[in-house]
Amino acid sequence: MTGHISRRNVLLGGGAIAVSLSNSRKVAALNRAIVHDVEINRFKFVPDHIQVSVGDAIRWTNNDLAPHTATADQFGWDTGELAKDQSVELIVTEGMELSYFCAFHPHMTASLEIVERA
Repeated sequence: MTGHISRRNVLLGGGAIAVSLSNSRKVAALNRAIVHDVEINRFKFVPDHIQVSVGDAIRWTNNDLAPHTATADQFGWDTGELAKDQSVELIVTEGMELSYFCAFHPHMTASLEIVERA
């Protein structure tokens, strides 16, 4: 190694650092996944509408005595049966169905909205 530092090498090194920082920010954003809690109380999903981002998790917890599900309207995803005090998490994916209901109590409905994470 010559020990010579040229303007070209400095610029190339600076560009590599900028790309690395940009990628680090993207990875950090992906690592900030949020868990959104939805409680099932008195035959309602609370809240009945939430904003989520791809990679986030939604956790449904049944606080009722009766069993419930969170089931996509077109059956693309389903939590399965949730007994009292039972919880389940589902990871938000791109293109997933946004409206859902309880398979045991179809009047129970709710929705998701997928938004870009800032």
